Amino acid sequence: MIGSIRLTTGLILFAFVAGHLINHSLGIHSLSAMEAGREWFTLVWRNDLGSVALYGSLIIHLLLAVWALYVRRSLRMTPGEAFQVIFGFSIPLLLALHIVGTRGAYQIAGTNDNYAYVLLSQWKYLDNAVYWQTLAIVATWIHGCFGLYFWLRLKPWFRTAAPLLFAIAILLPVTAWFGYYVAGKEVLALAENRVWLREANRAIQWPSNQQVAALYDTAFWIKVLVGVLIAAAMVARLVRWLVERQRGLISVEYPNDRVVRNPGGLSILEISMLNGIAHASVCGGRGRCSTCRVRVLSGEENLSSASSEEMRVLERVGAPPHVRLACQAIAAGDISIVPLLPPTASVRDSRRRSPDLAGQEREISILFADLRSFTQFSEKKLPYDVVFVLNRYFAHMGEAVEQAGGHLDKFIGDGVMALFGTKTDAKEGARQAMRAAKEMSKKLADLNDQLKDELDEPLRIGIGIHSGAAIIGEMGYGTATGLTAIGDSVNTASRLESMTKEFSAQLIFSEDVAAHAGAVTSHFDGHEAEVRGRDETIRFYVIRDASQLAVPE
Repeated sequence: MIGSIRLTTGLILFAFVAGHLINHSLGIHSLSAMEAGREWFTLVWRNDLGSVALYGSLIIHLLLAVWALYVRRSLRMTPGEAFQVIFGFSIPLLLALHIVGTRGAYQIAGTNDNYAYVLLSQWKYLDNAVYWQTLAIVATWIHGCFGLYFWLRLKPWFRTAAPLLFAIAILLPVTAWFGYYVAGKEVLALAENRVWLREANRAIQWPSNQQVAALYDTAFWIKVLVGVLIAAAMVARLVRWLVERQRGLISVEYPNDRVVRNPGGLSILEISMLNGIAHASVCGGRGRCSTCRVRVLSGEENLSSASSEEMRVLERVGAPPHVRLACQAIAAGDISIVPLLPPTASVRDSRRRSPDLAGQEREISILFADLRSFTQFSEKKLPYDVVFVLNRYFAHMGEAVEQAGGHLDKFIGDGVMALFGTKTDAKEGARQAMRAAKEMSKKLADLNDQLKDELDEPLRIGIGIHSGAAIIGEMGYGTATGLTAIGDSVNTASRLESMTKEFSAQLIFSEDVAAHAGAVTSHFDGHEAEVRGRDETIRFYVIRDASQLAVPE
């Protein structure tokens, strides 16, 4: 809830700042263009609703920032986070006088705080005001852009839009400053004309000396209040630390028997950071990305209950039981955990579902398919023809796998490996594999018909399917990373595929597949034999033409 409020108020403030900078940019054209833009700008923000939204967001966002400073257990942060925090707390200090000098003067003295008023004040009457205003623009914009980045980088489309957004982030403050500079010089030139200056002063209705003093006092006390809030948060952090030290230390066990001891009341992510343990956290501990998730091996009762926000994130990634977000799980006692993602996990990894990355043992069905005599075919054809035929074959086989609900693992030479049941139960996975084999046979026949003028003889295929326990997970390195399976069941499926040559059959599947699928096996050609790599024999069924296979519903 707090995170959502902070995000909403931040977006409102960012919209105000972005609109203000756009208004400034009009100064490149002229002062009158700036003023025309200001009329539309104030139309949005100076009505009752706009004022409540703006200043309410400003106050709430500041208070939540102070609260975030207090609840944050470690002040260690990335450079981006550090810049956001520093610039964020500097904003009220830099803008306090500007805010009370514009909206405050408007409310108290009835001052027309138009651009002539602002620019005359900053460029003609106040010393160093231009430099402070420039610094305020830079601090406000950087803070807002970092906040927006931390939120948007988790979106699937952000990578595509990033170059455009980055260009806008650079160009808008630059054009705003140049508009501010050009308009400032224009006002200084106009002020040389006494008639213009007299009319401008009359239209502005400057606050009295007494009112100016009151405005300065107000700005001063705003700065003091912000300073007091920050100091209070730091003092509260110190008091909390002293209290927690008196309560004693808790143990957190990581993989490889590494154990650290810290005061209770810290999140798992904070404990990792305090002890120099690399831990993935793309969103910076805001509970959005899920990359910090851990499996709790013991001591789960010593962790805080998962909030509704954390549950939604875990549900989104399909997290199994005993998995928590490290940034949200507060440890009050001894625990043992295993981080599920590597410390270098990316934004892309945050969108992967848990089983895909974490690794788990599941009952699945594995299918191997291989073209027969394709080596001889490739020796007789030009490389272009070989690649053309092979790509057509892969396309047809891939479609068959996906239509059946399977996961296309990889292409190995002229072979195909597919997994079934990674998102369903073992029974449905076995049926999916059988449907895929049947569809592969049909699609191969269609492909042979399409390529009959290109082929000396029809393409032939051998398919092997086995069901059993396998370890599935995201494996590989760099771009060569993907969901795959390892284990004895995978080897068995491969052996069954190779046996199709011996039996001159299109498909061989094991008894385990038939049992999981609920297939009636009395009419199948059954055999029992030793399979290389297994100690015991395996019973399997031979299907000459997989297109005629009857698949249980």
